[in-house]
Amino acid sequence: MKTTTLGKTGLKVSRLGAGLGEIGLLADASIAGQLLNLALDRGINFLDTAACYGNSEEWIGRTISHRRSEYILATKAGHVAGELQGEEWTAPLILNSIEQSLRRMKTDYLDLVQLHSCEIDVLEKRQVIQALLEAKQACKTRYIGYSGDGEAALWAIESGQFDTLQVTFNLIHQEASLEVIPKAEAYHMGIITKHPIANAVWGAPISPGSVPNWNQRRAQAMLDMGPIPGMPDNPILLALGFILAQAEVDTAIVGTSNLEHMRSNIELVENELPISEEVVRELHSRFEQLN
Repeated sequence: MKTTTLGKTGLKVSRLGAGLGEIGLLADASIAGQLLNLALDRGINFLDTAACYGNSEEWIGRTISHRRSEYILATKAGHVAGELQGEEWTAPLILNSIEQSLRRMKTDYLDLVQLHSCEIDVLEKRQVIQALLEAKQACKTRYIGYSGDGEAALWAIESGQFDTLQVTFNLIHQEASLEVIPKAEAYHMGIITKHPIANAVWGAPISPGSVPNWNQRRAQAMLDMGPIPGMPDNPILLALGFILAQAEVDTAIVGTSNLEHMRSNIELVENELPISEEVVRELHSRFEQLN
């Protein structure tokens, strides 16, 4: 598995990361353990979870905490989740969330704690940022980040307080490449992309009689522009190939609770990439024409 440096953190991360939201929905720790150990065995070392991702943090602690030196552990805070009580987006809740995450995942430090998509007004009060900085100073986390999009992401970047940015970016959601990602790169932030396979809507059939959502309409509009020479038949390969062709993206987190899907994603990245540069350019061009 190829690795790169996560911005100014200096952390070496796998370009394919594991988003653990779906694993958090599993009721069986043994299945979660199989997924997590498969990821580590095959070279995925960036694990992205959150306090509100169900059992996700618990499963990490119960199944792979003995392999702690093998992975970069990122979580998110800000929401009332688990055993937490109090008001969301306050310093006490952030600090309590970090302590809960440490206990759940059976570790004495986190590599990255990210604010979980709060709005600009929360950021402007700076209370939650100060809480993260306090946790960093106390060595509870090595680095701090912001997860979110649009104007709030720009505010977070320009504040100069964060080490990383997690942002939505994929072949049908390329808005972040217009301003957010270039600005984050200029600040030497690590760039983590979420939803990299665009919910697998590319080429997926739309049920008769249903109303297509925005993702489906955008994918169909891009497809309706005609065939793309050299485009992979496999839509997951296309989506992963597109996102990992972006040099500014350090790691793309893909979530699944299916062992075969995880194994397939890893094999696609290891054996089938890169996809054609012409295909990547055409996908950019089609997005630009629709905006």
